[in-house]
Formats: sequence, structure tokens, C-alpha cells
Amino acid sequence: MLRQKLSFIPFAITLAFSILLVGCSGSDSGVGTSGETGTLEVQMHDAPANYEEVNIFVKSVEVNNADTDTGWVVINEPQQTYDLLELTNGATTVLGSKELETGTYEQIRLIVKVDQSYIVVDGKSHNLFVPGGNETGVKLPVNAEIKPDITYTLLLDFDAARSVVERGNEQSGISYLLQPVISASNQAETGNIAGTVEPVDANPFVYAIAADDTLSSTKADTSDGSFKLIGLEEGTYTVSVDPTNDTYQASDTSGVDVTVDKTNELGTIQLSQN
Repeated sequence: MLRQKLSFIPFAITLAFSILLVGCSGSDSGVGTSGETGTLEVQMHDAPANYEEVNIFVKSVEVNNADTDTGWVVINEPQQTYDLLELTNGATTVLGSKELETGTYEQIRLIVKVDQSYIVVDGKSHNLFVPGGNETGVKLPVNAEIKPDITYTLLLDFDAARSVVERGNEQSGISYLLQPVISASNQAETGNIAGTVEPVDANPFVYAIAADDTLSSTKADTSDGSFKLIGLEEGTYTVSVDPTNDTYQASDTSGVDVTVDKTNELGTIQLSQN
């Protein structure tokens, strides 16, 4: 079971989202007129969850350079299913990249096709239900500043553990709801923490914590115990290792510094047996 730390809401720019019907289609209006351009690249990664697969079908990725619900610009139309659980431990996927007029883009949204999104539990597939409709858009403020001839990489952390909600009753059985929880950061303003946990069979979850907030989490690689926590703001963290194998004790490493554009290599964290 995932450690209770996942219930904390991260600081920085983790935000609540609005669920929009896909009927609000994208538009290329509202783009600046300076004539200068830069590039916006959108990448996605994920926090771990106790499921076998969490598959999300992304129809399109759009940004908006206004503080209203107009001026949407389509970055890409992947029309593709992503298994979020393949995007842990430092792995990312590029959702799209586009050359844009310079300026600040206030919002981003993912158009998700829910009737092609599903979860796998105990070898069985279950549809993900979103209240309000089968096709939804998820948007959040990002304030991405596009500068001339520069690539701005926006890193989206899709938290599968908190985004999938299990519901059930005696009449309908268990069902799963998708209530997306995503944080966003400018990759150029973040750093990483990496290391290895031994013994490998501890099979632990690893968390980066500041004060009472869990800001990043992953699961150590099951083959060699390596882990990587990415997209962290500059600061000092506690790295908490929580084994799923009850034979081993949890371990906390405090005072772990993160510097922008650097990876703090912790080396090997050796867990003790109970």
C-alpha cells in the first residue's frame, strides 16, 4: 500500500483542475503579433500507483495565451494511449512540441478520451469513468513564458495514485473514476535526486518531502533498485524510502539539496531488516 504521504498536496504549482466538455474545441486565435517565436515542449511523467496499468487516451494538447477561455492553440494531437505507470522513475514522454509567438501562455489543457481510457487491476481491465461525460478536457494554469529562439519544456506530473478513485457498492460492484491531479513545472527551473536502494527485494516507494509536502515520488527499479525523482524545485528535501516488503525497515535521509539543472546522486541507501 502506498504510504500516506501521497495524500499531501504539493506546493509549487500543483493545482485543482476543471473538467471541461470536449465541445469547447481548440482554436488558433489569440496568438501574439510580435513576429518573434520560441518553442514550447510538453512532457509528461507519473507518480507510482498500486495498479498494473493506468491507460489514458490523450486526444490533444492545447495552450492558451489569455486569462479567459479563448485563444486556445493546439500543440499536438497525439491520439494515443499512454500507460502512466511506464512513466515513473525519471521516465518521461513528449506529448507535443510547437513553435509559438513569444509571450506568456496562461493555461494548458489535455483533451482526454475517457471511453478509450482504462485501468488494469488483478489482470482485469476496467473503464475509467469521468462524471459529466465520456470526453473531457483537463486544464490548469501554467504561466509558461515563451522567449525568442528558446525551448520552454513544461513538465507535467500526472499523479495516478491520486487521480484514480475507487468506488464501489453492493449493486454495481467496484468502479473507477478519473479525477486528474497534475502538477506542472518549468524543467529549466528544477533539479533531480537519484540513488539506489538495497536490497532490491525491498521493492520500495521513494518520496521527496519538504516540510509536510510530498513533492515527488517513484518506485525503485525492481531489477537493480535504482530510482530518480525529477522536476523538483531548488531547495532541501528529505528522501523517504518505504519498502513494500515488510521484511525491511523504512529509511529517511534528511538534508538532501536540489540545485537547478543538476542531479544529486545519493549513492546506495541500505535498508535494515526488521
